[in-house]
Amino acid sequence: MDAKAATAEPFVRQPSAGSTLNVLGVTHIYKATGAETAGSFSLWEDVVPPGAGAPPHTHEREDEAFYVLSGEIQIEFEGEPAPRRVGPGGFFYGARHRRHGYRNVGDQPARLLVLCTPSRGLDQMFAELEAATVSGKPDMAKLAAITAKYGVTLDQPAA
Repeated sequence: MDAKAATAEPFVRQPSAGSTLNVLGVTHIYKATGAETAGSFSLWEDVVPPGAGAPPHTHEREDEAFYVLSGEIQIEFEGEPAPRRVGPGGFFYGARHRRHGYRNVGDQPARLLVLCTPSRGLDQMFAELEAATVSGKPDMAKLAAITAKYGVTLDQPAA
């Protein structure tokens, strides 16, 4: 074991506390960032408006786990013949090297608890995505360049 490896300090985050980002229309409320956990994991709540979500993408460095707190999402992932719907109490695992994406198919905001492990910079990537889209509709090439820096490949929409 590397004696110089960073160690995390215990902390508590109150229910309404945590840094917040707007990532492609989805609100991320961070409960733990990679910096706070010495890279072990990141944990955040997604508040997903109807029709919004994460476009299909593939991670090279981390896995994501999604627990649906409320609402209904449709999940698309590599290896499945058709999208699947997941409601409250449902779970989806987005393994690294396997494409996945989701969107809210309900008429109310959905809430998801998202775990990323290990934390290899996704919270920083999301901050860059927010900054790149603050002035309006995102340019997909610019977004894809940002995500590529963090080992995430965005599927380009069909022309």
